[in-house]
Amino acid sequence: MLAEVDSTNAEAARIGADLAGPTWILALRQTAGKGRRGRPWADPVGNFAATYISRPTTGPEGAALRSFVAALALADAVSDLSGRADAITLKWPNDVLMNGQKLAGILLEYVGAAGHNGLLSIGIGVNLINSPDVTGLENTAFRPTSVLDAAGVQIDPETLLDHLAPAFARWEAQLDTFGFDPIRTAFLARAARLGEVITARTGREELTGTFESIDQTGALVLVTASGRISVPAADIFF
Repeated sequence: MLAEVDSTNAEAARIGADLAGPTWILALRQTAGKGRRGRPWADPVGNFAATYISRPTTGPEGAALRSFVAALALADAVSDLSGRADAITLKWPNDVLMNGQKLAGILLEYVGAAGHNGLLSIGIGVNLINSPDVTGLENTAFRPTSVLDAAGVQIDPETLLDHLAPAFARWEAQLDTFGFDPIRTAFLARAARLGEVITARTGREELTGTFESIDQTGALVLVTASGRISVPAADIFF
């Protein structure tokens, strides 16, 4: 555990080559946390910031499926500690929502060639007691919440990791033993807005359609006016 670090994913990149096996890095404070597409991740004191480092044998495509493992594990851990499993949903591909607001984000970074045991860092940020300032947040973006605000329960970072790490190990064992099918089924059971119309913004276009499923690669399956399409990466808006 680190008292302070710029970013747990940055720390993972610095020490990853020297690690003998999978490792969790927990920081009580991040000064330069980051989210998807290079966005800054606000990390007020008391929230959770950690990175899981491993070298999966499946290459980058298989490594990417571990984002769903992380989302399911985090949903389990927060549900157990807050007693509010009913309030937890998962926003594709890996955000955790509580009462329909953003509680947590997950960032994967993979370094290595296809087919090799590259270094996978899974950064996880959870608003435990503080929500970031929403000033400047676009109207279509998800408003943040915290476990304290949404459930009235105060959880410290160490306790969350004590629940998250074994939950992650259980779901990762499912993936390694049985493939993506059980992960996909469990994710869809908790997926936010499944069967409803959503909008997916990629770097090139905006797509609107009914959220039908996710496929065997983890891609979002939308039924649009032009037909059924798979979207491997996008920002989602409801």
